[in-house]
Amino acid sequence: MKETFVLRFDEKDIEVVETLRSLGVPRKVSNMIAYLAGGVEASSREIERGSDLRQPEVSIALRTLRQHDWIEEKICRSDGTGRPMKVYRLKAPIEEILRYYEEEKMSEANRAMQSIQRLKTLLSEAGSA
Repeated sequence: MKETFVLRFDEKDIEVVETLRSLGVPRKVSNMIAYLAGGVEASSREIERGSDLRQPEVSIALRTLRQHDWIEEKICRSDGTGRPMKVYRLKAPIEEILRYYEEEKMSEANRAMQSIQRLKTLLSEAGSA
């Protein structure tokens, strides 16, 4: 039987996942980004094994990454008579992905500040009435 090497999360990867999660990034997507952030190419099975995701979770994360146009997939011939296999890698630089989440959080913060300002206005008008 052929032996294959699968990358596994180390402590830094786990911290990346936890930090992405603290920003509201779903666990599946956080794990996928952390796994592929190093520029590796991997099959869905390798991603599954290395990132502690189940196959349906890998599919969901891939769908999200495709929607943002952050993932590239290519078909590789398997060693033998099996079906060709898809291999994935991040197409977008990690800086672009982080910029997306940074802008999303800034937008949320701006909306929250507008709501606070609106409440201040409403409450100060109610107090003077």
